Amino acid sequence: MGEEPGTAGSVPPLLIACALGIEQFALRSGGRGGAPGPFTVLRTGMGPAHARTAVARALGETDRRDAAVVASGFCAGLAPGMHPGDLIVAHETRGPDGTTPCTGTELLVDALTRTLPGRTVHTGPLTGSDHVVRGHERAELRATGAIAVDMESAATLRTALAAGPRPVAAVRVVVDAPEHELVRIGTVRGGISAFRVLRAVLPAFFEWHRSLLLPRR
Repeated sequence: MGEEPGTAGSVPPLLIACALGIEQFALRSGGRGGAPGPFTVLRTGMGPAHARTAVARALGETDRRDAAVVASGFCAGLAPGMHPGDLIVAHETRGPDGTTPCTGTELLVDALTRTLPGRTVHTGPLTGSDHVVRGHERAELRATGAIAVDMESAATLRTALAAGPRPVAAVRVVVDAPEHELVRIGTVRGGISAFRVLRAVLPAFFEWHRSLLLPRR
């Protein structure tokens, strides 16, 4: 599962869910300082079904029942001009079960901009799929207004809210884009760039989490 020590106490925990081992490795190796409370980097496995099962199980444990949840990892960008290493911050996720609004999108954008100066951050709807999207499907999804697609974020956030009210967010790193598809020669270089960005996002997640704990005026 990928347990991290964090800081003990009454602070609600943070659960960061990703699908792949390489994503979990990137997130866990990105530094642990600055966490306002306990956190876990959860590897769910690929696809919405695995995400639903793993997140429901994790949030069913007593010490995580009120956890804030971030869906993270890699994604495919849908908009022309996107590049590997660009960041996607969803203001909502879309899936077959409906649309899920995200919490504190502006806070996350600001935190990521400070953490990764110079990196492009895109905001908009993040749509879900149960398979790798290619060719004409990209254009069809783009026509719905979505800016990126992955297989787990929508299921992760939907499942998290089904387990109880909590802050939820989705932050993805583009590894595949219309002009930079995975089948092209730039794949390896683009993959390395995306990995380095994902490895650096953890402090921004902590800042977002911490900001949600502050009293509101």
